[in-house]
Amino acid sequence: MNRIAVVIPSYRVKKHIIQLIRQIGAEVVSIYVIDDKCPEESGKFVEENCTDERVKVIYHAKNNGVGGAVKTGYLQALKDKADIVIKLDGDGQMDPALIPLFIKPIASGRADYVKGNRFFDLQSLRKMPGLRLFGNSVLSLINKFVNGYWSIMDPTNGYTAIHKSALKMLPLEKIENRYFFESDMLFRLGISRAVVYDLPMNARYEDEESSLSIRKVLFEFPPKYISRYFKRIFYNYFLRDFNAASIELLLGTILFFAGFTMGIFHWNTSLDAMIPATSGTVMLAALPIILGFQLLISALNFDTQNYPKQPLSQQLESE
Repeated sequence: MNRIAVVIPSYRVKKHIIQLIRQIGAEVVSIYVIDDKCPEESGKFVEENCTDERVKVIYHAKNNGVGGAVKTGYLQALKDKADIVIKLDGDGQMDPALIPLFIKPIASGRADYVKGNRFFDLQSLRKMPGLRLFGNSVLSLINKFVNGYWSIMDPTNGYTAIHKSALKMLPLEKIENRYFFESDMLFRLGISRAVVYDLPMNARYEDEESSLSIRKVLFEFPPKYISRYFKRIFYNYFLRDFNAASIELLLGTILFFAGFTMGIFHWNTSLDAMIPATSGTVMLAALPIILGFQLLISALNFDTQNYPKQPLSQQLESE
């Protein structure tokens, strides 16, 4: 029988958190409320108004962000011997009635990590604010390149479940503490070759407000995505393995940029001399670009099929 724990990061959720806890079913044995230096003192509020014996409030001396709060809960859950850890936001958007559905793929040995996907049902999408829908669609595409989970959508969805085997393999101290947390989790899981399962779900939008600003997404996220993309490619195709895609990436990149550089050089030479480049010169530049592009497309196709297929929990048990 799996021991199920729930982690609830608590920051400005005083209005919703008690009702959320009341909705958590009997399948859960531990509930960790992480008061992330909440100005509303939501942790104290829970202790004074919640009689659920499963609840344990943990306080942060300073605000660490949603990721920092979740990581504190993860560490406590591992310490208390939890097998599966659910993460719920405290603002009431995530329905605790779905917890058994999040547990099932992990308990049955099909996945290491389960995350919600609000993009599965078109009716559900109509309830999502337009700007949030557009932003999540763009981030979903970017994350596919970054983490290698090409079948995964809605990467910023914080309704998740993780098996202890995958959790123990993650370098929690390196994972982002704040709004990049969910994307960074997927990146780290991809590096660990964990199996991720997308679970269709509906979100509940009421009077809560997202504290993630457009400025943070536009200016803080891109450098992090770029660095993690190159790390994943290096780890998976050059450090831990060297395969056909590795060769295609190397040759494709060299040929593409060699042809591009040659084309720019001859273009400038022609402009200076006021003499049009010959068709042969044009082909010498175009051919490496075309071949390089084809090789990179082939590597991309390989990458879309190179997703983890055996859960870490099964691998560890078989060793």
